[in-house]
Order: sequence, then C-alpha cells, then structure tokens
Amino acid sequence: MNNSSKIYDVCIIGASIAGNYLAYLLSRSGLNIAIIEEHKEIGIPLQCAGIISKKLTQLIDVPEEIILNRVKIAKIFSPSGRSIELSGDEEPYIIDRVALDRLFYKKNQIKQNIEYFLVEKFKNFHYFKENNQKLIQIETARRIISAKILVGCDGPMSTVGKLLDVQNNTISAIQIRINENFDENKVYLYFDHRWKELLGWIVPEGNNIYRIGLASSRNISKKFKIFLNQLNIEIKNKISQQGGIIPIGKMNKMAFENILLLGDSACQVKATTGGGIIMLLSASKIAATCIIKCFKENCFSKNFIKKNYEKVCARTIGKQLKINYLIRIIFENFHSDDFDDLFKIIKTTKIEKIISLYGDMDFPRSLIFKLARNFTFLKFFFRILKKNPNLIYQIIITLLF
Repeated sequence: MNNSSKIYDVCIIGASIAGNYLAYLLSRSGLNIAIIEEHKEIGIPLQCAGIISKKLTQLIDVPEEIILNRVKIAKIFSPSGRSIELSGDEEPYIIDRVALDRLFYKKNQIKQNIEYFLVEKFKNFHYFKENNQKLIQIETARRIISAKILVGCDGPMSTVGKLLDVQNNTISAIQIRINENFDENKVYLYFDHRWKELLGWIVPEGNNIYRIGLASSRNISKKFKIFLNQLNIEIKNKISQQGGIIPIGKMNKMAFENILLLGDSACQVKATTGGGIIMLLSASKIAATCIIKCFKENCFSKNFIKKNYEKVCARTIGKQLKINYLIRIIFENFHSDDFDDLFKIIKTTKIEKIISLYGDMDFPRSLIFKLARNFTFLKFFFRILKKNPNLIYQIIITLLF
C-alpha cells in the first residue's frame, strides 16, 4: 500500500457526474483535489434511464452530441391499461449519460490541481491531528492519503455514509436497450401495484433504440419479465442490459466533521421517478460554495457545514424532494380504480391545462399548490384519504420531519 505525504484540500469519493462536477467547481478556487473511483472507466456501468428536464442547460453547458433526443409527450398507463397523454413546455432531454459523467472528467484532466485515482475502492477513513489541525486519513485498496475535507459521492450504498451511520432506503432497477417501434416523441410510464415503489418506463433514445426499464423493491428480475411480456418485448433481442440501485426517500443527513455527502449518497433523488441529475447538480453548487467558505474561514466543523450546505439544500431542493416523496407515498396507496378515476378527472376538467402550464418534472411544488385550489381534485384527494386512513399519518410525518 502506498502512503502519500501530500495533504489534499479535498478528497472526493466517486467520479460520476456529482463528484466530477464538484471537483470542476472547486478547482477554480485553486484547491488541491483527489478523486477516488473504484471503476476503470468513468460512467461505466450505466445506471440511468437518461431522461432529464431542460433545466440541465440552465445549470451547465451541454454539448449537442450529449443530447440524443427530446420528448414532447408523456403517455402514462394505469394498472388497468388505461392511459392519458400529458404535454407542456418541459420537453425533457434524453441524454447520453456516460458522456455526461465524462464531460467534467475530461475538463478536470487538464487541471493541475485535480488528481484521479481510478480502480481504487474506498475502504475507510479516520481523523488525526497535525499542527493542531484536524485532518482525515483516507484508506483505499491501494493507498492512504490525507485531506482536510472528505466528500462522499459514492452512490446510494455509500461506504462513506455507512461509516457515518447514514443508510438510504433503496430499490432495485433493471433496464435494457433495444430496437423497437414506439413513438420517439413520447416517453411511456407504467404504474402497477406489483412495482408500486416506482414505475416501469420506455424512454426513446433515438434511431429506433429504446430504454425499457423497471424499478421495484423486491423480485426485480421476475417483475421485469412480467413487464416485458406485457409489452410483447423479447429480451433476447436486447442490445445491452443495465442494473442498479436507486435511493428512495427524503434527503438524508449530509453534514459531518470535515465531511459531507452529495448526490445519491445523500438521497438527493426524486422519489417519483428515481432521477436526480438536476438535484445533484444544484446541490453540487451549494456544496462547492460551502467548501470554499470552509477554507476561507478555516472552519470545517459539522455545524459550519450543516449551516452552509445541509440547511441550504433543505431550503431549496429539499422542499421539492419532500413533495416528490409525498407524491410517491400517495401513489403507493392508490388502487387501480383510483388511477382510472384520476385519469378521467384530468381528461374532463381543467386539470390537464393546469398540469401543462405548471407541471415540472423536478420542482412540482407550484403544481401542487395550483391543484389544491381545484375543487374536483380536492374532492378526489379527500376520497383517497378516507379510503386510506394511514395515509394521513404518513403525510403528516413526512411534512414534519
């Protein structure tokens, strides 16, 4: 094992989009950064459906070649097979997720103050003092390095998080890429009580290639076969297959002594769709501002990081993530006829127009407030609450904590 005498300012565990983007933001302040990544190739294995709102281009400069397609319509299916089509100004991007992960990796490679350690699995850390300053010693499978701040960007099953007694609730996902003949202007979403924790999807990548996937808490392989049979899809015709883990819930604890968690490791993921790119990019900017402030004020305490990172995230993306989680809880309590009734209401009232005007796949708060003023929707919602008394308790607990 190699021991490095160099003390880095920041050590980031994980070189996906979260870790790479944070390093890029921090590098402009002259901080020395080490990035530990267990895989040989950045972005591999692919673990994302790759559908992202157009807010992506408001956060970062996105090369045209990374955008593979755009969709105009979401066709949503109830468990009974009934469907509704929704459209609006959102028109999300279908992106090359591997290329997105590599975008800032390539930018970072030419920077003198960023050093990557690939094919190195993070194992442990401990605190030590040097010249009356608290530092962190980071152990990988191949070396030991030191840093003033450690950032866990190592995914939903974060090892950094586990060492801090932070654990996410997770579900499993599976996806194939396949040549098929669906509408390339539409994304297809399938609700079903058998995979009530999330949903099934068909995402048009372009050139008649579709990403077909499913996420659920248990028996994912069996349920995915059922889903493909339902779609009359032969898995043997797949181009490739991917699998992964999705954190589900509200944002977790993120601030610790000299340490913060970012991205999937902090559960900065929408419980409605399992997507998190917009959230983690937004959180990365907040994290970068906090870390730079840590060095300017020479303060790396838990309270300082909590005030300048965790609480700022809670006031911004945290509110939206909590609403996404509430929506997920409500959908989990739906029966098949509840979906059908909701679809009928949407089709026959002004709700469809409200959704088209105020619908936002990342920030649903404005839409919820608008729907709360619609009498027909409120009547339907209170009927759901009456049928599921425990749902009231779940909503209150979510709002309070």
